[in-house]
Amino acid sequence: MTSLLHLDSSANTSGESVSRQLTASFADTWRDLHGSDGYRYRDLVADPVPPLDTAYCTLGRRLGQHGLVPPAEVAALLESPAEEQQWALTYPLVTELLAAETVLIGAPMYNYSVPASLKAWIDRVTFPGAYTDPDTGDSLLRETSVVVITPRGGTYGQGTPREAWDFHTPYLRTYLRGLGVSEENLCFVSAELTLSGLVPHLGHLQPLAARSLAEARVRVAALCGGGATERWPARGRTAAPSPSTTR
Repeated sequence: MTSLLHLDSSANTSGESVSRQLTASFADTWRDLHGSDGYRYRDLVADPVPPLDTAYCTLGRRLGQHGLVPPAEVAALLESPAEEQQWALTYPLVTELLAAETVLIGAPMYNYSVPASLKAWIDRVTFPGAYTDPDTGDSLLRETSVVVITPRGGTYGQGTPREAWDFHTPYLRTYLRGLGVSEENLCFVSAELTLSGLVPHLGHLQPLAARSLAEARVRVAALCGGGATERWPARGRTAAPSPSTTR
């Protein structure tokens, strides 16, 4: 069955959230094409992932001493009720990530990096051995497609004054590649200057922001198969406005 794991991490749960608008558009198109049976939604703000604690770290270190332990074998190595509780919080997140053919992540830029809600999910699902094939050593996520929606209040593209301030997209790309997601299966869709309608000194950039958002909407529809110009798996590029036009 074709499957989609949809994650939202914007602290703004209203209809004003650009990341939630764009992920919802992707998910709606995906369900129109594939039905709802393979769709899994997780709102990391409404249902936050608990932060790590000592028991999680202790269990992780013990598993590291045993090599790469598959998730199905972790339960046999639990040594305390606290570890059992931490694994009970972790295992469902790991299994639903492994089960997804496509992962859709709404990840707005907060303070030059990712939202705390998304970081909590990242920390918990990154468990020793969870994504490594014990027989081959290959990543179990090498065939997983990942779409990351990355709105930003300002502009951080190549050649802009704040290019070096972007610890957001480079971090997510490095993290996902580190899990074993193939570069050709990884796509970032950016909408820039989303605060131009609110911040006075960015007001003159509203037409560029509108164009950036429109281009993001078109790209999202195309990636999911709802557009005529591009269909998955035409991936591996960062979809963002060029510095000379909309940044």
